Amino acid sequence: MILSHRRALTTAMTVILALALLPAPSPVSAAAAADTASAANSTVSAATPGLTYRVYATRIGLVGGVTANGHTIVSRDHFVALPSWRGLSPRNTGDYTVRVCTTTGSRCEYAPVWDVGPWNTRNDYWNPSDVREEWKDLPQGLPQAQAAYQSGYNGGRDQFGRTVLSPAGIDLADGTFWDGLQLTTNAWVDVAYLWTGSGPRGVVGGGPLNIRAGAGTGYAVRGLAARHANVPIECYVTGQSVAGPYGTSNRWNRVASGQYVSHAYVSAVHGGTVPLC
Repeated sequence: MILSHRRALTTAMTVILALALLPAPSPVSAAAAADTASAANSTVSAATPGLTYRVYATRIGLVGGVTANGHTIVSRDHFVALPSWRGLSPRNTGDYTVRVCTTTGSRCEYAPVWDVGPWNTRNDYWNPSDVREEWKDLPQGLPQAQAAYQSGYNGGRDQFGRTVLSPAGIDLADGTFWDGLQLTTNAWVDVAYLWTGSGPRGVVGGGPLNIRAGAGTGYAVRGLAARHANVPIECYVTGQSVAGPYGTSNRWNRVASGQYVSHAYVSAVHGGTVPLC
């Protein structure tokens, strides 16, 4: 198990201290988090991404280390860590997958949860207080580390008694951080905890897979979907024919407004029937 409690560099601490006065996060509305859908693709299916909160993200690094589910971290890896064992996927699965996006919504990555951290290991902050393992008095969606860092909750310490040095609520593997979101420093991000949603899910069987702005490889890349990620599929359209690990297909699955992935890279669909957009 890897717990991220690295002491920040002086320049990074300057940025973090400036953020300390920010209020506790509130759920981000789907309308604010997503691009405006085109009229042709306005159909809404039963697929929903689930709860979304704005939290502070830090980079994992630690190439060669072993995650809580037994995965050996490789260079530019694609996964995330959350501070609770309750959200951990078994190795090489995406049972627990998040969609993590920049606050502008310009880049997103769908990535499995393969490690436990940062700071805490019993802080399932996305759950309501009546089922949360610890820190039940905190608002839903507020990581304990953020409360400790910003307002001195628990004396400013984590569950192990360490002084919390950043408000981090999620850790990003290097590939998710640098390639998926194209971040250059730790930052606030919008995270959808996809297992709290409903409707059809597709399992990404090859990857990291480009997320396109439309149904073809000529459209702009909007981010990445990591291998094994379970992505919500709102509906599908037909477009450019693409050859992938699961055959050749002209079907493109819409995973969010303005975000499409080729069906040739989806190994399975579960949780319902995917409608035509």
